[in-house]
Amino acid sequence: MDPIILHDWAALAIRWVHVITAIAWIGSSFYFIALDLGLQKAPGLPAGAHGEEWQVHGGGFYHITKYLVAPERMPEHLTWFKWESYATWLSGFAMLGVLYWAQSELFLIDPAKMALLPWQAILISAGSLVIGWVIYDFLCKSALGENPTTLMLLLFVLLTLMAWGYDQVFTGRAALLHLGAFTATIMTANVAMVIMPNQRIVVADLKAGRRPDPKYGKIAKLRSTHNNYLTLPVVFLMLSNHYPLAFASRYNWLIAALVFLMGVTIRHFFNTKHARKAWPWWTWGVTAALFAACVWLSSLGTQQLPEDETLTTAQARLTQDPHFEQVRDIVAGRCSMCHAAEPGWDGIATAPRRIVLETDAQIARTARDIYLQAGLTDAMPPANVSFIEPEERAVIRAWFQGAGHS
Repeated sequence: MDPIILHDWAALAIRWVHVITAIAWIGSSFYFIALDLGLQKAPGLPAGAHGEEWQVHGGGFYHITKYLVAPERMPEHLTWFKWESYATWLSGFAMLGVLYWAQSELFLIDPAKMALLPWQAILISAGSLVIGWVIYDFLCKSALGENPTTLMLLLFVLLTLMAWGYDQVFTGRAALLHLGAFTATIMTANVAMVIMPNQRIVVADLKAGRRPDPKYGKIAKLRSTHNNYLTLPVVFLMLSNHYPLAFASRYNWLIAALVFLMGVTIRHFFNTKHARKAWPWWTWGVTAALFAACVWLSSLGTQQLPEDETLTTAQARLTQDPHFEQVRDIVAGRCSMCHAAEPGWDGIATAPRRIVLETDAQIARTARDIYLQAGLTDAMPPANVSFIEPEERAVIRAWFQGAGHS
């Protein structure tokens, strides 16, 4: 079987797992933040209890009590929430490897920005995730940990710098995807390296008959709050690789920075609502203004790269294949009326997904998509509006496979 088919199904399976686990992690995270903020003081609470909450769901009532440090006695049954986070990160890391590392010459490396060998690009990719956690963890453990607002501002600066830095090295698509992976690594490491170890210390103290130190809960609370505000931007960055207006913009790094601010304004609204305070409706006006700024920045144009400097070795082989001239003619006749700088198809103002197929370099850079969308399947053209023939699809397959990409 064609390895491209196996690869794409593997990518779909991993993405499916990633989305499912992300839903589980985000759902439990948002639930516990809402629960924590909605706790109420009430007479008759057990010793050491911080508050209680009554909830109704699934035909029954739940009475939940939170202890700020720990109860006097360790209960027999204790549910830990950790695998949602771990599975989300592990599946996301697998996606990074399958989609970007295994196809680094097509999706990760941009020779016009930095001429990297695949192993160099992969090393930068993996190393940046580790370095990001080290810097963030250092900031949290410093004196700044006592000043959460200043720490959050510095975290925003760090994320903005990383957005800009990734865009100087990788393709626009890979830059935003890596920023999401960078942020998600911080979030999962918070769970694995700080929140869970601190909870284990508290449990061990209870079992040994010692009174747990409140500092462990305070530290975990800080990291959990960071995770809460970072969640929505990470979801945006996960989705961004499907939308060129976000990743292919000249100012994609600035769009990403504004998205982090939107994550703060949206979560501030819901966190305040869950705390039963006056609803800060102004946050939606600020969010709308930030989103409008993203739209405006995307309209300033894509990154213009010299055509003769953007082909990797693998892409250059595609233009030298004996079938390429036929493929060029097929693309010109069946695809470029829409996929052009100035589309000629009525009702289409800009090329779909910002994919332009007018030059040899543009066709070579988009070869894998052409192969999958118009060679292996009949996904393109939509409804076969340009009447591409089965023989022409066969030429596309022979071209891509003949250049050593099967």
